[in-house]
Amino acid sequence: MIEKLRRVILTPKLIGRGLNRLYHRRGGLYEYNPAGIDIFSEDWDNCLILDACPYSLFEQQNTIDGRLESRTSRASATVEFLESNIAGRDLRDVVYITANPQYERNHDRVSADFHEVIRVYDDQGWNDDVRTVLPSTMTDAVIEAGEKYPNKRLLAHYIQPHYPFLGETAEQNLHQDSLAIWRFLIEGELDYSDEILRQAFIETLDIALPEVKRAIDSLEGKTVVTADHGQIIGERAYPIPIREYGHPRGIYIPELVNVPWLICDGDRKTITEGEPSQIDMTDVTERLRDLGYTE
Repeated sequence: MIEKLRRVILTPKLIGRGLNRLYHRRGGLYEYNPAGIDIFSEDWDNCLILDACPYSLFEQQNTIDGRLESRTSRASATVEFLESNIAGRDLRDVVYITANPQYERNHDRVSADFHEVIRVYDDQGWNDDVRTVLPSTMTDAVIEAGEKYPNKRLLAHYIQPHYPFLGETAEQNLHQDSLAIWRFLIEGELDYSDEILRQAFIETLDIALPEVKRAIDSLEGKTVVTADHGQIIGERAYPIPIREYGHPRGIYIPELVNVPWLICDGDRKTITEGEPSQIDMTDVTERLRDLGYTE
């Protein structure tokens, strides 16, 4: 807490972020974006979530056939997404396959009665070289879950295009040992150009999309592709016009809450409920640090 206060005092932009958060949350009246959708009220058998993918970028780069629409997310950060869509719900007809450790880390706050939770970021799914779960690994897990649970809705949470970035631009230009990249940028401890960051972000999405398509092609049922929240790289927030980076929670500007909703029709599943599983808690601190999350 003392360290957070010190950072705020030394970084005026963080004061601006706090004021913007108060504005978007109406002074604390809301804990999440009230204009956002409840993903479980939408019609799907399989929901494939890209992490930190704004609608504008997906529309620009998408190569997957389907009907592209947009939705407004309840969240501008993953934990906020989990809190506002999942926490406390009876989801015994859903299998959650996730490459993001935030569900486990925040289990006391965001847990739901899923039929099963598949943690792809465990030792078998984690790539130590890039310190993330690769899209191909995630798709393999999604396909396996579809075969094992043919009568369950699948909620699959990819980590890309979230940092760490994949691709040539990131390899040649970014020192990805600085994994809390967005905090370091806004605090002035890193100095990457917005152009380099955007290109690395685009390349990461381009690497992920063929794997998302492979999952869609292998799954039964109606599939949608969406995102938990968006991403901002140097654009200005409001009402305090600071240049923002990352996906700070509680900031509901279009870059952070306008997300894709790609509809891929298929023969519908027959969905049945099952008994809820109990998540096997492990220490996920190192995984979260590798993905750039900080306390």
